[in-house]
Amino acid sequence: AARAGRGGALAIRGEPGIGKSALLADAGRRAGGLRVLHAAGVEGESRLAFAALQQLLHPLLGRADRLPGPQAQALRVAVGLEAGPPPDRFLVAMATLTLLSEAAEERPLLCLVDNAQWLDRASAEALVFVARRLHAEPIVLLLAARDDDVRRFDAPGVRSLRLGGLDAEAAGQLLEARVDRLAPAVRARLISETMGNPLALLELPATLSSQQLAGSEPLPS
Repeated sequence: AARAGRGGALAIRGEPGIGKSALLADAGRRAGGLRVLHAAGVEGESRLAFAALQQLLHPLLGRADRLPGPQAQALRVAVGLEAGPPPDRFLVAMATLTLLSEAAEERPLLCLVDNAQWLDRASAEALVFVARRLHAEPIVLLLAARDDDVRRFDAPGVRSLRLGGLDAEAAGQLLEARVDRLAPAVRARLISETMGNPLALLELPATLSSQQLAGSEPLPS
């Protein structure tokens, strides 16, 4: 839809290893004709205001002088291009939306934000602000967030997709693509124990011997 001028946002949620990052990467590969911008939350930067926003907007910051004066100044201060007191967060959010919209006039945008649960609060607020205002812009914003009891990414008003494990057929195909000799009973046990989590399906067989995978030796309890 963004290619036709109608944008939108989606928050992709799920447990670790369920495939959120894989979906973002796949979206990037399918984004022919769109300009792709990337950012990722990092635990060590979660206390640094606007750190993730600077990462996402870095390729566009040369256009900041095209923004309205107050927005341009707020954004420059936020991303460290100009000294000044802490900027007004509303102006930074407006500047982000304006900058993305201006860039999207040349080519539709796909913004991929991974590990959103570790976004610094200022960046998260700005991105949710933008996400709620993309209906008439050729911009897609995809945010992947892990289900986490320690830190949660809240995005009120943003549509979300919660991922579950692979079904038995798909999980079996993933196992068979990675394991040469796999006994049917071992295949079923791995699918059951991992509950279809793709990362677990890829990593757990590596902890087992070829004899265990082939069913000639018992699996560990």
